[in-house]
Amino acid sequence: MLVDPPGRLTAPPRNRGARPSYRCRGGSRGSPSYPPPVDTVRCPSCGEENPAKFRLCGFCGTSLTPAPETVRCANCGEENPAKFRLCGFCGTPLAATSLTPAAPAPAEGAVAAGRPSTAAAVAESVVLPPSEVRKFVTLVFTDLKDSTALTGSIDAEAMNEIKARYFRTMAVEIERHGGKVEKNIGDAIMAVFGLIRAHEDDALRAVRAAFGMQKALAALNEELSRVYGVQITSRTGVNTGEIVANTDPDADQNLATGDAVNVAARLEQNAPAGEILIGEVTYELVRRQVEVERLDLTLKGKPQPVPAFRLVDVRDAAPSAMEAPAAPFVGREAEMDRLLGAFKGVLENRDARLVTVVGDAGVGKTRLIADFIRRVAAESTVLRGRCLAYGEGITFWPLVEIVRSAARIGEDDSPETARGRIAALLRTDDPDREAIVDRVASAVGLSPSAHPVAELFWGARKLLEAQAAQRPLVIVVDDIHSAETTFLELLDHVVESSRDVPILIVCSARPELADVHGAWLDSGRVERIDLTPLEAADVEAMIDRLLAGSSLGPDTRQRVVAAAEGNPLYVEQIVSMLLDHDGGGEVVIPPTISALLAARLDALSRPERAVVDPAAVIGLVFAGAAIEHLVPDAVRPAVEDYLVALDRKQFVHPLATDGEEASFRFHHILVRDAAYQSLLKRARATLHERFVEWAEPVNRERGRETQFEEILGYHLEQAVRYRSELGPLDEAGQVLAGRAADKLGSAGRRAFGRGDLPAAANLLRRATALLPKDADLRIELLIDLAYVLMEDGEFDGMLEVVTDAASAAERNGDERRARHAAIARSSHALFGGAENVNTIGALEEALAAIEWFASVDDVYGSTLAWRLVAAIHGTAGRYEEAAEANQRVIAAARQIGDTRMAARGAIGYAISSLHGPTPVDEALRRCEELRNEVAGDRKAEAVILGASALLRAMGGEFDVARRQAAEGRAMLVDLGPSVTAFATSTESARIEFLADDPALADAQLSRDLASLEAIGEHYYRSTVAGLHARARFALGDVDGALASAILCRTLADPDDSEAQILWRSTEAKVQARRGDAATAVRLALEAVAIAAGTVDLVLHADALRDAGEAHLELGRTDDAGPLLREALTLYELKGASAAAALVRPILDRLAAPLVG
Repeated sequence: MLVDPPGRLTAPPRNRGARPSYRCRGGSRGSPSYPPPVDTVRCPSCGEENPAKFRLCGFCGTSLTPAPETVRCANCGEENPAKFRLCGFCGTPLAATSLTPAAPAPAEGAVAAGRPSTAAAVAESVVLPPSEVRKFVTLVFTDLKDSTALTGSIDAEAMNEIKARYFRTMAVEIERHGGKVEKNIGDAIMAVFGLIRAHEDDALRAVRAAFGMQKALAALNEELSRVYGVQITSRTGVNTGEIVANTDPDADQNLATGDAVNVAARLEQNAPAGEILIGEVTYELVRRQVEVERLDLTLKGKPQPVPAFRLVDVRDAAPSAMEAPAAPFVGREAEMDRLLGAFKGVLENRDARLVTVVGDAGVGKTRLIADFIRRVAAESTVLRGRCLAYGEGITFWPLVEIVRSAARIGEDDSPETARGRIAALLRTDDPDREAIVDRVASAVGLSPSAHPVAELFWGARKLLEAQAAQRPLVIVVDDIHSAETTFLELLDHVVESSRDVPILIVCSARPELADVHGAWLDSGRVERIDLTPLEAADVEAMIDRLLAGSSLGPDTRQRVVAAAEGNPLYVEQIVSMLLDHDGGGEVVIPPTISALLAARLDALSRPERAVVDPAAVIGLVFAGAAIEHLVPDAVRPAVEDYLVALDRKQFVHPLATDGEEASFRFHHILVRDAAYQSLLKRARATLHERFVEWAEPVNRERGRETQFEEILGYHLEQAVRYRSELGPLDEAGQVLAGRAADKLGSAGRRAFGRGDLPAAANLLRRATALLPKDADLRIELLIDLAYVLMEDGEFDGMLEVVTDAASAAERNGDERRARHAAIARSSHALFGGAENVNTIGALEEALAAIEWFASVDDVYGSTLAWRLVAAIHGTAGRYEEAAEANQRVIAAARQIGDTRMAARGAIGYAISSLHGPTPVDEALRRCEELRNEVAGDRKAEAVILGASALLRAMGGEFDVARRQAAEGRAMLVDLGPSVTAFATSTESARIEFLADDPALADAQLSRDLASLEAIGEHYYRSTVAGLHARARFALGDVDGALASAILCRTLADPDDSEAQILWRSTEAKVQARRGDAATAVRLALEAVAIAAGTVDLVLHADALRDAGEAHLELGRTDDAGPLLREALTLYELKGASAAAALVRPILDRLAAPLVG
């Protein structure tokens, strides 16, 4: 553990930058009030002006006449011998700090431990970060009212004297509260609070200053009335917001600009004479300290009324006395008991559970989980991953960290080595070992192979189960509110599908989780633990731990307890700030946590900020080597020292490396966010780009380009974003945008390949947004996006994307991409439910496109076109043509290595064989071959196995059929809950119908019907409901049969021939049994007619058989016979011997009287 340098807490009190207390009404008392002296010297530490004769700064105590041959510490301001590498007072590295003006050049040979002295480094012209930054400040605008009329009534010389005394008086009030007069404009004064150095109470200081200015003006008016016979009136506006300004304390003017400045000026212009108006943000920061009246103003340049508040009074109460918590404080014992109870439960039940700890930023989620881990670490394996705060598209990043930790994968490990380490986590006799490794490697970017999401879920779960089988497993996932939906589904899969192993998943989240993933959070799968602020006694205990042997005075401790309001992060940061000042200084209630962090960041030396700023651009976790690349040249040699100092100050901390390169983590994400927001947009853009310049060759050398492709794409995307916000992109910016689009597009295509549709859509949309409208890559990515949206059921979005791609291709005269877009448009019309679809025209267009694609050797285009042809034939029931087209899809996809498209073609080919006229034996052989070809794609295997099972049952092999159907369903369930898994009864129930076991069919269909209803699914549910109606009728439940038939009819799409046949066939038999002959016959014959329009022999035969049974219910044996005989013929033609065996006894009974 890193410790403070010896003597840190015994050094003389410094309290640099602190202001005297101003606990008084209206700011009428407090720090000494005197006009600024004419002859002054600026303090090099805090930037304040002092009388020229002062030897020490009256504000912070820094020496104003430094001794020669010394180096001034940029953190505490103390002077040190030039040879010192660390400050002897506070331990801050002295590298890249400023030599005092009187110091001569360092003596030759000032070298320690083989490194150049820091003084020598400074002497070589240190380049520090620019002083211009974005800052969150409070501005005060005040102006004289009716000064023009006053000027005309008195002598100009007297008016100048009056204005000079006014400006001087107002400046005293502004500066005594820590503000800076930015400029005087005519009769107006513009002041800024929090510009040079932020304070957590800048808004309150500004309001107190404005209120004090009113009182000071009242006193001044008494003198003006006596001397000049006049009085003056002012009006004031106070506003808080982001500005861009130069924070160099030596600058003559800091030139604050931004919308916050304009609003402050507008508030002043709308204020009545003698009044103060404060803006909405300012009011939110000081509302417990002020009394106001609300107004709504219409300001120039603002489309909506702007809330404003007339300041009535500033309360005298100390801030800590007013910030009572809104809800009772609670401890952590109950929450810890729940976590320990969850852990005990998984141990006893050997199952998986998921607990999510929810609370505001800084409330103690991380601390609670860390203490829990400490308690269970001795009897469990703990793995941890985090969701990136910017993790769009970084779906499996938490899994990456979990796998790297579990397998001890090093930064320099090759993909092959890393895969070997993953394999070592699994039993050597596990038959799925190679498949698990391949899926996990694909998910974490260690393999170029692509698998459906369900396959990745299965592989990840199997790996975690293997770990949990050896030792109870605790998985911690931080910042789950930033997770993608697909990753939440992975967690659900682990919880729901893991068996006989103890796994506890503990997530942390901010309250916005309820907004972005409310349904997931509220589901029964997630146990929620809400954290509220700590009790005062708990805060006291936390202070003791943070002090680690140091001390605070009793009054100071109480002020910390009161100011923190039970927020552990507030406690931590306030105590850290006090320790930076040897336990002294004013404890003020942080108006917001961001203001507190801004104050701490401003307390850093400029070289320390030179390290923090690029780290903030990289992210929450960053590599030391990356920082060395990004910092200014003069800071680079001492980066390690500055990181040590930042660790001591609790801004960052090192992570365990296990021999790898050093990496660090910000102490909290809010620290990182505050630092990032302070950077100029141009600086952000430059640092994002430079980080990629460093990371690309590093990742290439380590063979992990694909693993970090999404992250690097994000950084390039942000660089382009900030460049474009500052003006039109130049040629270099366009090149940068192209690089970003290339990386995001590649990542999106890989996400599509593994079936992660949400991530694919997100990444492809972002990639296309970066490119010119007519760029070739943009058109290609738009077409990819169209198919992603099609598979995700977003047909409106698909049509918009396809139209965009087609228009761009047409403008470019690009026939190849125009034909790709046309194929996608036809696919939308076919699958998207468009009215009056011209399938004949679409088919002709697709066939013509295939011929053209062949002429230009566009295999991918041919794949798209053949898939459309297969879909058109399949929808029309032309299964032989569909089978041939699917074969073409498979061949073309394999030629270009598109495993996703090849698997889809294989599924289509199997379904065509099942439902088409292909005899059962031949169709069965084909399905077995296809299953072998898609081996490894478990979903495709399972679907094809289901088709094989039904074919087996048609041939009378019921035991084999049932076993295969169960195996296929188990594979789908093992991949996680899905519509496909919930619809397996469409095959298994038909097997039971053929086996003459309607009761078992009913049980399976009821199960799936409930599951599909629970998720609001319609398409498959209509078929399941139709089959359920058949089962209920076979069991003699006529009312239940009719209810399910009606449900099927309600859910069925008009072009869903199977569902339309099922509800008609069953309802016909129900009406026949009830004696409604006309309705029964009409419905039965409608079903037969629909079935005759397809080449599905079994579906047609089933409709004929149901029609015959309806006629038998009516006693019309003569009409039933021909229908049943035709059904028998079709069954025999298909080779469905089991179905034929069910019809023959009925025909025998019909023929029996004739024999007699």
